[in-house]
Amino acid sequence: HADNEDLKKAKKKVCGYPLSIFFIIVNEFCERFSYYGMRAVLVLYFKYFLRWDDDLATSIYHTFVALCYLTPILGAIVADSWLGKFKTIIYLSIVYAVGQVAMAVSAIHDITDADRDGTPDNMTFHVAMSMTGLFLIALGTGGIKPCVSAFGGDQFSDHQERQRSTFFSVFYLCINGGSLLSTIITPLLRAQDCGIYTQQKCYALAFGVPAALMVVSLVVFIVGSGMYYKAKPQGNIMLDVCKCIGFSIKNRYRHRGKQFPKRAHWLDWAEEKYDKLLIAQIKMVLKVLFLYIPLPMFWTLFDQKGSRWTLQATNMDGNFGLLIIQPDQMQTVNPILILTLVPIMDSVIYPLIRKCGLNFTPLKRMTVGMLLAASAFVSAALVQVEIDKTLPVFPSSSQSQLKLLNMGNNPVTLSLPNNDLLNLAAAQVSNLMKITKLEILKLRGKSMQSKIPLCDSTKPEQGNNAIRFINGLSTEVRVSSSLVDFGIIKPSGYSNYSLVENGKITFNLSSGGRSCDYSREFGYGSSFTFFIPNNLVIGPTTESITVIEDIKPNSVHMALQIPQYFLITAGEVMFSVTGLEFSYSQAPSNMKAVLQAGWLLTVAVGNFIVLIVAELAKLPMQWAEYVLFASLLVAVCIIFSIMAYFYTYIDPREIEAQFKKSTDDDSDDESRQYKKGLEMASKNYKSDYGDHKDGRETKM
Repeated sequence: HADNEDLKKAKKKVCGYPLSIFFIIVNEFCERFSYYGMRAVLVLYFKYFLRWDDDLATSIYHTFVALCYLTPILGAIVADSWLGKFKTIIYLSIVYAVGQVAMAVSAIHDITDADRDGTPDNMTFHVAMSMTGLFLIALGTGGIKPCVSAFGGDQFSDHQERQRSTFFSVFYLCINGGSLLSTIITPLLRAQDCGIYTQQKCYALAFGVPAALMVVSLVVFIVGSGMYYKAKPQGNIMLDVCKCIGFSIKNRYRHRGKQFPKRAHWLDWAEEKYDKLLIAQIKMVLKVLFLYIPLPMFWTLFDQKGSRWTLQATNMDGNFGLLIIQPDQMQTVNPILILTLVPIMDSVIYPLIRKCGLNFTPLKRMTVGMLLAASAFVSAALVQVEIDKTLPVFPSSSQSQLKLLNMGNNPVTLSLPNNDLLNLAAAQVSNLMKITKLEILKLRGKSMQSKIPLCDSTKPEQGNNAIRFINGLSTEVRVSSSLVDFGIIKPSGYSNYSLVENGKITFNLSSGGRSCDYSREFGYGSSFTFFIPNNLVIGPTTESITVIEDIKPNSVHMALQIPQYFLITAGEVMFSVTGLEFSYSQAPSNMKAVLQAGWLLTVAVGNFIVLIVAELAKLPMQWAEYVLFASLLVAVCIIFSIMAYFYTYIDPREIEAQFKKSTDDDSDDESRQYKKGLEMASKNYKSDYGDHKDGRETKM
C-alpha cells in the first residue's frame, strides 16, 4: 500500500518528467559545487593557513580523497540493506553539512588570535576542527554518492526509458557544471582579504560558501520529500557476493584433503549453498576485477592535479593579461577539457581511427590513457625544471650570503675575502656573494657604518611581494602606500619587510614637511629593497631611488601547465570513461554495483599510493618525483597491456541464457555447461568482431 502511495506521488509530471527529479538535479548541482569548491582550495589551506610543508599537505589531501572513495561502498550497503536511499541521503547530508560548517569555522583565524597579529595562537584548535570536518565530509559525500543517481532513476516508470536517459545526461552535466563553477569561484573568494581584527586570506569565506550550498542542497532535497517514490531496501548485491566468496573459500578449506574430488573452479565450492547462476555471474565479475589490479596507479597520478600541480602553480606567473589566474583556479582546465574532449573523442577521434582500419579496443584505449597520464607528468617535470631555475638558492647552515651597498656620496673600493677589489659607485649595490666564514672587510680609509640583514630566508608566499626601504638621508622619512604603512625610518635605518600584492603600487615618501610619490609595477613572489640615497631631494621626481632585487619574481607562466592538464584529461577520457563502459559490458547487469565498488576502490588505493611514495621517496627535487611517478605508471601500463592481451571478451547475456535453459543440478554437468557457455560467447564475439587478440571492437 505504501509503495502505491509513493508511486502516485511520483506521478506528478512536468513536460513528461516526474516533478521530483528537478529537486534531485538541483540537489546534485549544489552538492557537487560544495565538494569541489572546498577541495579546490584545500591544499593551499593546509600550506598557508595551517603552515604545513608540501609533503604533509599533499599526504593529508590524498588521505581525504581516498576516504571519499572508500565510503561510497559503505553508503551503498547501508542504503540497500537498512535505511533505503532516501533516508541515507538525508542523514548523511546532515553529516556532510556539519562537516562543511566545521571547515569554515576552522579557517577563522580571529577565533584564537589573542594578540591580533593575524596568526592563530592555538593551531591545535584549527587542526582538530579541520580534521573533524574533513572526516564528516568524506563520510557524507562518499555515502550519498551511489544513492543520489540511483534514487533519481527510481523516480521513472519502466516505460520512461527515454526520459530516464535524458535525466542521467542532465544529472552528469550538473556534476561537471558544479565542479567547473566552484573551481572558478572559491579560489576568488580565497584570494580576498577578510577578518575581524586583522585582514588575512579569506579561507573562511572559501569554505563558508560551499557549506551554505550544502545546506541549500539538503533543504531542496527535503522540500521535494512528498513527491518522491521511495523504494524499500531490497538487499545489497555486494554483501551477497562477499558471502558467496567467503563460503566458497571456507568450504574449500574444509574439503582440502585428497579424498575430495577437485572442482573446475574454486568458486564451485559454494554450490552447496548458493545458486549456480549467481556463482557464474561472480566468476564473470572476478575476471574484470582481476584487470583492475594495475589501475590504481593511474589515479595516483591523476589526483595530484589538486595537490602537487596546485602547489607548483604557486611559484608561477598567473597574469593572463585581462585575467589574473589564481594557482587553484588552474584546476578548472580539467572540467573544461572534459566537456570538450568527450564529444570530440566519441564523434571524431574514435570513428576516424575505425575508418583507418585500426582496432582500438576498450582495453587498448585504457592503455593509451595510462601512457597519456605518464606523459602529463613528464610535462610537469619539464615545467618544474624551468621553475627551479628561477627559485632563489639559499645558503647552507655553514654558509652566509653577502651583498654590499654604498650608502655614501662617493665611490668606494673594498677588499674582498679572496683579495679581489670591488669598486662601488655611490648608491650602488654589489652582486650577491657567498662566504663560508666570518670575514673582515676592509674599507679603505673608512669603517662600515651599519649592517643590514640581507633579505627574507624564504620566497614570499601566495604570490605576494616582500618590500622594504633603507633610508640613506640624514633626516627621518615616512614611507606609506594605500595598503601598507612602513612607518618612520630613521637615518641609516631600514624598515621591516611588508607584503604587497601584484600590480602597480604607489609609495608616498615624506620628510621635513615635503613629500613625493614613487610608483613601481610588481609581479609575483619577488622581494625588493628600495634605497633612498642621501642626495635625494624630496620633490616631484624620485628617479634616483636605488632598486635592489633580493628575490626574482615568478617568471615561468602558468600557461605552461596547460599541456600537462590536456594530457591528463585526454588520458582520463580514454581511461575512465572507457574503463567503466568496458566493465559494464563484461559483467551481468545485476553486478554493476560490485564493479562500481571495485572501480571506486582503485581510486582510493591510488590516493594511498601517493602517501606512500611521498613519505618514502623523499626526493630532494620535485621534478624527480614527477619522473618517478611517470616511470611507475609506464611500468604498470606494460603489465596491464600484457593482462589485456590474454583477456577473452565474453557476452554475459549468452552465458546467463545457457544457465537459465539448464535444469540439471549436477555440479559436473554445470561446470561443463559454464565452460560451454563461455566458449559459445567467446566464439560469437570472435565471429562477429574478430579474435580479441587482433584487437576487434566488442559488442557493448
